[in-house]
Amino acid sequence: MQNLNITLFQSNLYWESIDSNLNDFENKIRNLKEETDLIVLPEMFSTGFTMNSKKLAEKMNGRTIEKMKNWAKEKNCVITGSIIIQDGPNYFNRLIWMKPDGTLESYDKRHLFRMMEEHKHYTAGTSKITIEIKGWKICPLICYDLRFPVWTRNVDGYDCIILIANWPAARKNAWTDLLKARAHENQTYVIGVNRVGEDGNGIPFSGNSIAIDPTGNPLLELEPNKEIHKTVSLSYNKIDELREKFPAHLDMDKFTLHL
Repeated sequence: MQNLNITLFQSNLYWESIDSNLNDFENKIRNLKEETDLIVLPEMFSTGFTMNSKKLAEKMNGRTIEKMKNWAKEKNCVITGSIIIQDGPNYFNRLIWMKPDGTLESYDKRHLFRMMEEHKHYTAGTSKITIEIKGWKICPLICYDLRFPVWTRNVDGYDCIILIANWPAARKNAWTDLLKARAHENQTYVIGVNRVGEDGNGIPFSGNSIAIDPTGNPLLELEPNKEIHKTVSLSYNKIDELREKFPAHLDMDKFTLHL
């Protein structure tokens, strides 16, 4: 299995300004020098984590989707991040997985952050997805999903969790602790990409974006409170070796998830 190269974009976000964010990410992505298979942007990268869903929502043929198509084609890699989508009468915090050929897959955030009343402004997703890239199986999740180990449990045989977020600095220890826990219990790589800066509610974000190997050890840690991007290379051999020497997944409890 080939190594998988993933680029983590730890960025500040312009509050509720789609044009400003799209222009900013276009410049950053175009200036990316290293080759990569996957570029990961934060949660709600075009607006910040806002509850103003009706005003800022786009359709699936909207300008942010078109920009992501252009970026993916230009860099010949997958681009992922979440945006606000209106689908029928409902609004979703939807992760877009844009491929270089212009096709896409999507995941709607399952666990809505009630402490910010996200559940009053958005509709929760009902299904988890697994996406293949270069033979790797990827499970994309969004922010608050991280706190729910039953939802993230590796029943689908995935190799890497991609977790995008707007996770406040006040809970940065929970962020890193839970990301490591998900790697340990699932014997999988975990990539966590979080924003920096301050949002329109005055909430600060420190980033602490990280790549963790299947044994729970950090492979890459981005400098906190700084706009920065870095690329990490994941080796599939590490997953094979761990699961062969320590096959805890064979003793996983069977369960049924009721939504």
